[in-house]
Amino acid sequence: MRKIDHDKLFKELLTTFFVEFIELFVPGVVRYLDQASIEFVDKELYTGDKKLEADIVVKARFKGKKSFFLIHTESQAQYQAEFPRRLFRYFAALHDKFGLPVYPIALLSYGSPVKPHKPQYLVKFTDLEVLRFNFMAVQLNRLNWRRYAKNANPVAAALMAKMNIAPGDRAQVKLECLRMLTTLSLGPPKERIISGFVDTYLRLNPDETKQYETKRSNLSEPEREAIMEMETSWSREGRRIGRKEGRQEGLQEGRQRMLVLVSTLLTSRFGALDRSLLDRLQSLKIEQLTELGTKLLELSSIADLDLWLTKNCVKATKSSKPTQL
Repeated sequence: MRKIDHDKLFKELLTTFFVEFIELFVPGVVRYLDQASIEFVDKELYTGDKKLEADIVVKARFKGKKSFFLIHTESQAQYQAEFPRRLFRYFAALHDKFGLPVYPIALLSYGSPVKPHKPQYLVKFTDLEVLRFNFMAVQLNRLNWRRYAKNANPVAAALMAKMNIAPGDRAQVKLECLRMLTTLSLGPPKERIISGFVDTYLRLNPDETKQYETKRSNLSEPEREAIMEMETSWSREGRRIGRKEGRQEGLQEGRQRMLVLVSTLLTSRFGALDRSLLDRLQSLKIEQLTELGTKLLELSSIADLDLWLTKNCVKATKSSKPTQL
């Protein structure tokens, strides 16, 4: 499977739902942030002859004033002891480039360690403190998902998948993410951003998938139908992507993308697929992969998937070479 592009996922989330992110994690800023003035600005920075590129840089006006400030948000998917120093370098470069005050935020999404990451970079001597640089740290693995499950906030729906989750709660967290998503009325494009997080960071194994389906079946009928309708719309989106990719990028490349999409959805639904099932998926043509995408919600087990492949693999071109995921 493809390596997860953490930077892309987090940047897409933050640029789409920036205000919601601020409201959720740094509500104090909301009191003086003129939301109508928000502007994403150039992220390229230079320190000496070295080029840097920040993740998200927003320019905004102080509410009721003519003066501006910057909000710099940097997402970090792996623990690095030197991260506070690097964040200070961004701060210094931004402050120098724009001549504006900078509010620094670190969104820490790594799984371990769980110990608090000190939100500070300090330079001092025994007789002199030269520098104390502080920043806001949002360390997801120290946040309990239950505190955010009732927030009507799309960022909460996405980032709960990276919070502190007990192993037995994984199915419940996925259900809560989707329940929240059905109440927000975001529309398919924005829903896909949130579902991308859930599918990527909260992939359920077969036992957890059964727990999820049981919990979903115990919801009230309106809630259950809303979730299933949303899941169905994602399958339809898969069909659309398959057709579009096939036309615009050529049949083989479109087929490859559809193969990755279907495999990801199957893994999310049933857990990790064994090599023999992946090999059989690789033998399918793009039309068959598209058809399988529309049947996902009708498949309740790996056995159903095996039966579908048995009926349809015979139509695939036997001489075609397997495509690596």
